[in-house]
Amino acid sequence: MADPIPGDSRDILERVRSLMAPEDYRKLHWEGSFHDYLDLFQRQPRVARNAWQRVYDMIMSFGYDIIEDGKEEVVRYRFFYNPEFSPDDAVYGLERHLAHLVNVFKAAARRYGPERRVLLLHGPVGSSKSTIVRLLKRGLEEYSKTDEGALYSFSWIPMDMNPAEWLQNPDYTKLDPCPMNEEPLKIIPAEVRETILEEINARLPENEQIYVEGDLCPHCRFIYRELMKKYDGNWDRVVEHVRIRRLILSEKDRIGIGTFQPKDEKNQDSTELTGDINYRKIAIFGSDSDPRAFNFDGEFCVANRGIIEFIEVLKLDVAFLYDLLGASQEHLIKPKKFAQTTIDEVIIGHTNEPEYRKLQNNEYMEALRDRTIKIDIPYVLRLDDEIKIYQKYFNPKRVLGKHIAPHTIEV
Repeated sequence: MADPIPGDSRDILERVRSLMAPEDYRKLHWEGSFHDYLDLFQRQPRVARNAWQRVYDMIMSFGYDIIEDGKEEVVRYRFFYNPEFSPDDAVYGLERHLAHLVNVFKAAARRYGPERRVLLLHGPVGSSKSTIVRLLKRGLEEYSKTDEGALYSFSWIPMDMNPAEWLQNPDYTKLDPCPMNEEPLKIIPAEVRETILEEINARLPENEQIYVEGDLCPHCRFIYRELMKKYDGNWDRVVEHVRIRRLILSEKDRIGIGTFQPKDEKNQDSTELTGDINYRKIAIFGSDSDPRAFNFDGEFCVANRGIIEFIEVLKLDVAFLYDLLGASQEHLIKPKKFAQTTIDEVIIGHTNEPEYRKLQNNEYMEALRDRTIKIDIPYVLRLDDEIKIYQKYFNPKRVLGKHIAPHTIEV
């Protein structure tokens, strides 16, 4: 029997306590009133950025280097080359193509057109298309935990409850969160919101302008409408029912990051993208057209405020492409039995050469071709970059107990 490891459980618990700082948890789970959020927004308008702006700012926050590539200088973004949050996903030798991708994000962040397109990473098998998307998703998760990348959503205090009484004795189980994690400024009526944003943007540089488009999701719109009836149009009383909360994006928790993968056509339908009716709640609310009896848990709803990845996007059935076209061009989705709903997210997919050639030859797919921006991701052809890739996968940390002979990787 092996000798016991020195120390006891108290040492481990002490180390866990030192790592799990309660003040950090409270900071990441801040909450407050709607007026608190308006004060925060006036001090830091960037909290209301759209998804494209947030992704571009995230990449730029890591910085970049200018390197020599042949006779030209090329920008190398550290986000892809040296990701601190996921070093195993570092991408080498694709500086030109990644610079093209970042330029598309930059143009979309400034509303020059790409924000109304699907980004399509196109290249051969094993060219790191999936790795690039995984980096974007993981990076967005980490960025949302920083002060610079903070974003917020809201929940509703129940209509039949006095907000002052709830504040005296908070019961978080009774809060009704926005199912699509929408921007709290959408609670302000559109005509007033536009005036406020114009005043804010007047003092911001061109590359930091704030745009909040669209209306509340059907669920929140229903609650808002009922509260307006209850308080006879007194908007100040309505927003007393709003509790703002900080939003931490997470793919595992299905908050702000979604992934969709084509499966067997017989076992899949478009409600996986837009959500479906909760039949158990129909008995409670009496109608399948009541938004409280609908699950806004489709991938488009889940990915709102963040990014959605379509794996092998060109293998999608035609029924899914209709939703994809509206989501990209108009930023709208159509949940069953509800009006069109605004979404704010980066749509990115990847595909290989045979599937892309099929898209080009299919005249019925012209609408999708017009709504995609192709980013080529080829194989790495430089020896130095290829060596770095092998060193990433075959090194003493990963290959335990095996000796790698000198010059093996170069050969």
